[in-house]
Amino acid sequence: MLELRRIVCPVDFSEFSVSAYRYALSLARHYRAKLFVQHIVELGHHPSVYYAPSADSFDEFCRGLSEKGKEQLKAFVKQYTHEEIEPECVVQQGETSDAILSFADAQKADMIVMGTHGRRGFDRLMLGSATERVLRKASCPVLVVRKPAHDFAGPGHERDPVRLGRILFCTDFSEHSRRALDPALSLTEEYNAELTLLHVLEDIPGPSETAEARATAMERLEKLISPEVRKTLRVKTEARIGKPYQEIIRLALDTQTDMVIMAVRGRGALDLAVFGSTTYRVIQLGPCPVLAVQV
Repeated sequence: MLELRRIVCPVDFSEFSVSAYRYALSLARHYRAKLFVQHIVELGHHPSVYYAPSADSFDEFCRGLSEKGKEQLKAFVKQYTHEEIEPECVVQQGETSDAILSFADAQKADMIVMGTHGRRGFDRLMLGSATERVLRKASCPVLVVRKPAHDFAGPGHERDPVRLGRILFCTDFSEHSRRALDPALSLTEEYNAELTLLHVLEDIPGPSETAEARATAMERLEKLISPEVRKTLRVKTEARIGKPYQEIIRLALDTQTDMVIMAVRGRGALDLAVFGSTTYRVIQLGPCPVLAVQV
């Protein structure tokens, strides 16, 4: 099952960071995990630093940027933390994705929770180069949060503003996707959510094969979870035909899914051909956060 002891949440003070931070807080509370809130100061965003007349001036300017970042991060945490969680604030200088990855590895993080601006279109750069690189290189699951299409805060949830009522787990029946099932089951149990298991069929030869292929897929979905576990969780199964990313997004929209969980082949194996085909498009175009589980 999913063990969350240390969570890293990078923030840049945007509205997307606010959404991601709320998810990180919720997960930290549910799993009693240590939460690190990280802000990275990129000198490249401050070109005047390179025109400092001396080494002392350069160092002083860099210290000033870091101090300003610490003040902003402290104010951010104070504004959006309304519960018993006491996050540890970390401000670093460097390139964003490198800093996130190295810090997460150093802390042996069990999850990275980060926001992304995510815009329309399929240009790989539109997701955000930092988000993309973290997804490709992280050694732990990464929860990517855009501003949700539907409000995740429900009445009576002031202590925990995040509501995970419906979780969608996507599988192609490979060993990789099976390894992502444990986090899906853990989050479903922890948040008392409803879990839907989805398999999307592609390239069905003709109408006569459709019914048989769907029946076979449904049977395989049923076998993913033992009868004992089914007694304690609310589980549905769904087999659809079409392009995987389109059907995943369509089902998430139809059911107002609160989180999609997908396996990705992390580090060296996750190239653009794999990442761009399904995971990237669901993250970029989908209506809710996506938990990408590195396998």
